[in-house]
Amino acid sequence: MPSFSKLLQSTRRNFYVRIALIVLLTGGALFAFLRPIIVQDSTPVIQSQDISQIMALPANKDRLEYLLLAAPTSESPRYVIKYRDTPQINVVKVPSITHGNLEREVLLRNAIPFAIAQEDYLTRHRAVLEDDDGKGGWMSEAGMFLARNAIGLAMLLFLVLMVKNGLPGMTSKAQVTKPDQLRGSMDDLIGMEDIKREVAHLEQMIVNRSVYRSHNIDKPFNVMLTGPAGTGKTKLAGYLAKKLNLPLISASGSSLESGYVGGGSKALNAIYKKASALGDCIIFLDEAQSLFMPRGRGEKRWEDDTANTLLSLLDGVDKAEGAGVIWVVASNFDDASSEMDDAMLRRFSVKINFRLPNKAERRELLHVFLSRKEDGCVDWNDLNLDYVAEMTANLSPALVQTVVDRASMLAIEEKRLITTDVLFRAFERTSIGLTDRATTAEKDKQRERVALHELGHFFMQIDPYLSRGMSLREVKEKSHLLKISTESVSKLGALGYVLSSSDDMSLRTLEELEQDVIQLYGGVAAEELFYGSRGISVGSQNDIQKATSMLDLMVNRLSMYSRSKLDYTQLKREGSGEDSVKMVESKADELYTRTLEAMKGYRDQIESIKTTLLERYVLSKDEVFALLEEMQPPELQAA
Repeated sequence: MPSFSKLLQSTRRNFYVRIALIVLLTGGALFAFLRPIIVQDSTPVIQSQDISQIMALPANKDRLEYLLLAAPTSESPRYVIKYRDTPQINVVKVPSITHGNLEREVLLRNAIPFAIAQEDYLTRHRAVLEDDDGKGGWMSEAGMFLARNAIGLAMLLFLVLMVKNGLPGMTSKAQVTKPDQLRGSMDDLIGMEDIKREVAHLEQMIVNRSVYRSHNIDKPFNVMLTGPAGTGKTKLAGYLAKKLNLPLISASGSSLESGYVGGGSKALNAIYKKASALGDCIIFLDEAQSLFMPRGRGEKRWEDDTANTLLSLLDGVDKAEGAGVIWVVASNFDDASSEMDDAMLRRFSVKINFRLPNKAERRELLHVFLSRKEDGCVDWNDLNLDYVAEMTANLSPALVQTVVDRASMLAIEEKRLITTDVLFRAFERTSIGLTDRATTAEKDKQRERVALHELGHFFMQIDPYLSRGMSLREVKEKSHLLKISTESVSKLGALGYVLSSSDDMSLRTLEELEQDVIQLYGGVAAEELFYGSRGISVGSQNDIQKATSMLDLMVNRLSMYSRSKLDYTQLKREGSGEDSVKMVESKADELYTRTLEAMKGYRDQIESIKTTLLERYVLSKDEVFALLEEMQPPELQAA
């Protein structure tokens, strides 16, 4: 009984939506149809081809109420003349060739004001475009009607199509791809051996479903793919369908929602029926993270209809009809990073989590992408793939391919081969965008401040190594610096930048997080060191925002400075907010003071390197450490 009630309620709701749309669109079309008749003006219109009326305009200029040109670009433009002392409107029809001469010799020469007749005027005075002899008037009238009612007629046509084919979102637009139409293979998934093993296991599960039935496991093998964008989830669905020789029906989670009540549910049911008709089949839902959100958050009961429908279909309600249907659903996040609906998660017997490639896998990706280019496009003798793999840390395979494609564009533009330098500049272009030297070329004072600010970041990056007594050679090996620049970057809204590679690590300790904050504070500390506390510029805004976010994470979410390991953001007690702010302020003051004190020890080096940086605009890692080497005493240089 409850199921019938829900079905009846859903049917009524969709019926009311259809009725409301039909009434709305029909009313709009009817109004558009009747509007020209309702607003038509009754002023008499006299048609003629008497050009003398136009020649007489200069003499009657004072009497002229208005002069309009109707259809000026047609073969027969019309002059619409209205005098103040006469009730009628005189329309003079002239050939297009004559119109140009009249406009130049009569109107412009005598400074007679005129304008083009607009749509609303022609709607009120429909007789203006009628022929004076009455012949062909019905054609003109028909043309006028179509021009004036184009929107209304389009709405009527749209209404007819909707009634015939259903409302948008009520039918499935998912495409069926046959196995022989799918490209690629599992070998295209470079590296990722752990993921390949999971997929191979999944393949065996599907092929040997009868074995699993002997263990009373007869539900469909629903598969959840999670992980960052660009890691190959979408491609994997195609590879799997091709390997299993199954047709693939693919759709995106966002395309299911049409904006109409029940649209997503109907689209899902349509996809399921299409898959069931094919027998053994894979349904792939991409970008479906919204369907995994906990239900019941919205006030409207029908907001969870799509997720509820997916839940029932994942369960394989009609075993006889959809026994061969396999659901593969992809999301850019998982239950470890975001709150998800427990009931939805339980429907998936197989979960495969994609990750970002490590350094060895990035190197292999780079080699594969570059090897696909024709001979003579890559200079393999001037290519350090280990270096490029290191600087592209934390990039997805899709972004690594973007870097290679950008390198090809640069090589073609500069008529050269792809080298390590070209790949470096491609990575820079991909990560930070275009740089511009002209923006800061004539702003010497600003460039000096930018140079000091960026050098402050750099010295706080290497300070932990220098403070341990490491040699410059050791520090250089550990430093992630790629370059320091005083060129502007429109994408970042910055007048300079420090470009660095990053670690592949995902777990950061308290000490490492504090060092990240100190590195962020390095820029503003350098400005205070050279210009005083009242000389700090607004250029530090982005650094301070990032530092604040990190301190909030350390103090409130991870409770790193407290014996009570709690997420204080979940404890909404009175006064707790004020205490947490004081703690963040205290740690920020402590870390900034440490930054400023450490910065004082590098004042001479910063001052010296700043001069060279201002001259060259950009310094590479090798150039920066070469300058530091020159500043060391001779006995240390020899060592």
